[in-house]
Amino acid sequence: MSDNISKIVGDRIKLIRLEQGLTQEEVAYRAGIDQSHLGRLERGERNPSLAVIEKVIYALGITFEDLFKYILPPAEENDNKDLSLIMNKLTTLSKKEQKLVLIILNALFKLMGKPDK
Repeated sequence: MSDNISKIVGDRIKLIRLEQGLTQEEVAYRAGIDQSHLGRLERGERNPSLAVIEKVIYALGITFEDLFKYILPPAEENDNKDLSLIMNKLTTLSKKEQKLVLIILNALFKLMGKPDK
């Protein structure tokens, strides 16, 4: 797992945890892991094992699919790597933050003279 993917997975865990109104302490306790370990996972400082991911998703009451469904695989050299990075960053934002990014993108497209689609 690359550092970038670790960060994206960590961001997704944090987003889901915050959307549920849970603290790191609560999730760590439910998962049976140390709170500092969960913090390092959320910051992308650790490459989580599947066993740890399973504990965390169980603690969050979600599935593997819920955690990974919006994460795109890394782009190949000849693919649009930047687009994959943008999409993966967007998946770490709350719905409210995603709407704000869309507003900014629409304004940017207008400034660039790009038509709405």
